[in-house]
Amino acid sequence: MANKDEKVLARQIYEEIGGPGNVDSVVNCMTRVRLTIRDEGKVHEDKLKQIDGVLGVVNQDTLQVILGPGLSVKVAQEMAKTAGVEMQTEAAPSADVNQFKTGKEEAERRAAENKAKQKKKHDTPLRRVLRSIAGIFIPLIPAFVGSGIIGGIASIFTNLLTAGTIEGAGWQYFVMVAGIIQSGLFGYLNIYVGINAAKVFGATEGLGGIIGGIIYLTNMNPEMPLPNIFTGGDLAGGQGGILGVIAAVWILSVVEKQLRKVVPNAVDIIVTPMLSLLAVGLFTIFIIMPLAGAISSGLVGFITTVLEIGGAVAGFILGSLFLPMVMFGLHQILTPIHIEMIAQTGSTQLLPILAMAGAGQVGAAIALWVKARRNKQLVNMIKGALPVGILGIGEPLIYAVTLPLGRAFITACIGGGIGGAVIGAIGGVGASAIGPSGVALIPLIVDGLWWAYVAGLLAAYTGGFLVTYFFGVPAEAMEPSEADDSSQPTVEEAMNI
Repeated sequence: MANKDEKVLARQIYEEIGGPGNVDSVVNCMTRVRLTIRDEGKVHEDKLKQIDGVLGVVNQDTLQVILGPGLSVKVAQEMAKTAGVEMQTEAAPSADVNQFKTGKEEAERRAAENKAKQKKKHDTPLRRVLRSIAGIFIPLIPAFVGSGIIGGIASIFTNLLTAGTIEGAGWQYFVMVAGIIQSGLFGYLNIYVGINAAKVFGATEGLGGIIGGIIYLTNMNPEMPLPNIFTGGDLAGGQGGILGVIAAVWILSVVEKQLRKVVPNAVDIIVTPMLSLLAVGLFTIFIIMPLAGAISSGLVGFITTVLEIGGAVAGFILGSLFLPMVMFGLHQILTPIHIEMIAQTGSTQLLPILAMAGAGQVGAAIALWVKARRNKQLVNMIKGALPVGILGIGEPLIYAVTLPLGRAFITACIGGGIGGAVIGAIGGVGASAIGPSGVALIPLIVDGLWWAYVAGLLAAYTGGFLVTYFFGVPAEAMEPSEADDSSQPTVEEAMNI
């Protein structure tokens, strides 16, 4: 079977999770479908993992069915259509979406009780934070990827123009237009973040966008700058950045909800937005911007110093630990840090090092392919997962290849650490945007240091290969296995690539 039919796959998934009525929300997240389950007792994880096309299952705050890029969005759309609800694209479900009615009060009561128990079990403060961060930034990932690559291409042509390799007004116009397109995101990023944060926190999205826009201090008279009441200096446009926007919009959500409880309905549409913006706007300008600005600058300075002092050691630690962070979903917390580093320094030096984790996995997968080549089923999985792994999408390799083998996952992490050590030793390797990884990140490397990033990739590939080849291949993986093409599709088939 060349392609896995999303309708069949959606139906098979529903069969193992208690049907559409046992799901509160359907969320697409690039490579996986996130499902909020009402009654965990109806979920058969073992059978779910055995479905052709399912690369893995993670049950944390949500039930995450890993399908790979492309297929995940198709299946999520099909599952949402089957249930008659709107598919979401952020990790935090809205409170008013997907309320399924069974028509039986007792069944609803029991389902609500089970849901409350499971929510309490998984609803830790850390996971709430991660869920919120994911909900804010996941919808922006395609924008980061697209505009970042355009900006990277523009940088290449800028260097060629400067060196005199190419000439002419046409190339200059191209570079200018590419810069305009890129600034469509990065020039107004606080507003986009404000809108998404309002959606996640339950505030009015337009008000969230305004709060994000306040950070720019657009209408401030340069001859009458606003004071920083903590330092005695002047506030600067953009001070506080993304962290300030998220904090301010969370406060907005609290203020707006409280006002709606006391403001009469007849004037709510006028009074509540006005008072919310006035109160939170003043608080944002005079309290949040100075505090968030100090925190952001300190955090970026600390990370930069650690990378400069730690060098290869810091690179090895970061590169080797990132795969476990991805596995547990903890990598989302780094997104605001990347963006703050880009805003303050023009690039994030964290991302190239962390990207080595995926490269280590690629090397490990190649070693498994070579040493366990008689295991046809494993080889087929590697063939399908390897191309997207090289491009920086690591979930198929994690859940379908290295993690199930145990030792191979550890040796893949070591390979990532080796690549991180190389980049850390060279130093100063930064990316101008977030989103891509693997070889797709090369166009985004700034200051002409793409060669250093490529050196890190090659080191991670080589390190992951050698450590896995000699220490990471379990004996059972090398046992002969005949793949039945009619019942065991490759990951490539399952991902429709």
